[in-house]
Amino acid sequence: MKTKVALVKGGYTGEAEVSFKSAAFVYSQIDKNKYDVYPITITLDSWFYEDDQGAKHEIDRQDFSLELAGEKVKFDVAFIIIHGVPGEDGRLQGYFDMIGLPYTSCTALTSALTMNKGYTKAIVQDIPELNVANSVLLFKEHRAVSVDMVTEKLSLPLFVKPNAGGSSIGMSKVSEWSELKQALDNAYDAENTGFQVLVEEFVTGREFSQGIYRDAKGELQVLPATEVRTTREFFDYEAKYTPGLTEEITPADLNTEQKERADRLIREIYIRLNCKGMVRIDFFIEKNTDKFYFIEINTVPGQTPQSFIPQQVRASGRTESAFYGELIEAAILDVRH
Repeated sequence: MKTKVALVKGGYTGEAEVSFKSAAFVYSQIDKNKYDVYPITITLDSWFYEDDQGAKHEIDRQDFSLELAGEKVKFDVAFIIIHGVPGEDGRLQGYFDMIGLPYTSCTALTSALTMNKGYTKAIVQDIPELNVANSVLLFKEHRAVSVDMVTEKLSLPLFVKPNAGGSSIGMSKVSEWSELKQALDNAYDAENTGFQVLVEEFVTGREFSQGIYRDAKGELQVLPATEVRTTREFFDYEAKYTPGLTEEITPADLNTEQKERADRLIREIYIRLNCKGMVRIDFFIEKNTDKFYFIEINTVPGQTPQSFIPQQVRASGRTESAFYGELIEAAILDVRH
């Protein structure tokens, strides 16, 4: 019997558009000789499977099952490919935990925690050799006094971003104090951010993104890093999703010591945050000091053909098909142990 995989896509935010592209690529790469894959769309209005004829079949949310041709389909594992709410913030993971369905991503607690950039930094900041930029975490109650709170504690230039958003939506770089209020308003008003804003001092250096996952044997596998070079001031939403604005070098040009240090820190971050499945960690290597600065962690990274993780999988000598198979098997085995 083939393993039945629910490939869960969509979501409740603007990131659903990226999720559909990621899911289409993952679907094309999963080995259909080993797995029966059912793409399941989750929206605010409906959870459904669309068959080859375009007919939509509603998911039974009591047990996340499906009725097709008079037969009940129950899944062995959920492959979560929803970026943002509810697939990356712990909500879907908590639901799957309650019905006993294994899934490929981090746990509900880790997913919820890592969606909050400020809380994540608080946990990783005491890792040896790891640095975090000076920052101020603002809540909605601080909105009226947010400019004063930032100017008292931080120095220009600054990054202003929603504390719980994704895809760099609502992010600004502030080089003059006169720009700060507008940047804070943009971050507070961005979609699905929880009305929290993180303001960080700008780190000047090279920017990298690096994947890591736990394989079916339980071993941590660190993928080659990607260096991100953008013609824009920073790696914002436009730079991420507009062709030609960003150059991505995989594997990154790091010397032996830098590579070993990055791999070591990526592993420690994964362990410290109690991660599962694949995650992607973004970091700077600061100009002049060569220090490693943690930026953020992404627990449901993009999976389009051009996304960082598929690039890194290919650079490591693996195929995407084998990689996705490992994630599925690791998810199932984790529950059985």
